[in-house]
Amino acid sequence: MTFEALGVSSVAVRLPEQLGDLSGLVIPGGESTAIGKLMRTYEFYDAIRQQHGAGMAVWGTCAGAILMASVVLDAVDDQEPLGLMDIDVRRNAYGRQLDSFEAELDVHGLEGETFRGVFIRAPWIERIGSEVDVLAEHDGHIVAAQHGDLLATTFHPELTGDPRMHRFFLDKVVGS
Repeated sequence: MTFEALGVSSVAVRLPEQLGDLSGLVIPGGESTAIGKLMRTYEFYDAIRQQHGAGMAVWGTCAGAILMASVVLDAVDDQEPLGLMDIDVRRNAYGRQLDSFEAELDVHGLEGETFRGVFIRAPWIERIGSEVDVLAEHDGHIVAAQHGDLLATTFHPELTGDPRMHRFFLDKVVGS
């Protein structure tokens, strides 16, 4: 699923200077320590924090959710979260690559049937702040949460072909 399929233009952000014109940023999945190192090298940490403070919405999926957290419970080396969202996240909470799975999720705010969550070496959210809303859980663990213009999903909505999480981000998070 892409934002273009919903009629919204998007751009691949490669430098902090590109953040200035965005109403929303998606920090994708991948390897959170590698993404964090690249963010530090290219000086994204302060730029993302500043742009969020100026009104840019942020959605972190999987590794992106780890980076958005205020606390990474099992951080590797000098892994630094952005501290945007008042959540504590546990990396690789479900296990190794072989333990990846898909599950049907009841996501608060999504109309229609359940949403198919794709969990690849996925984290889960262990603690949320009092201002954070839980949107979905799986096996008793929080897998989606929102706080105003911040969204964290520990699964990969972009791999499903279902546009509802992308539409939710546009309507309920960017539009908040």
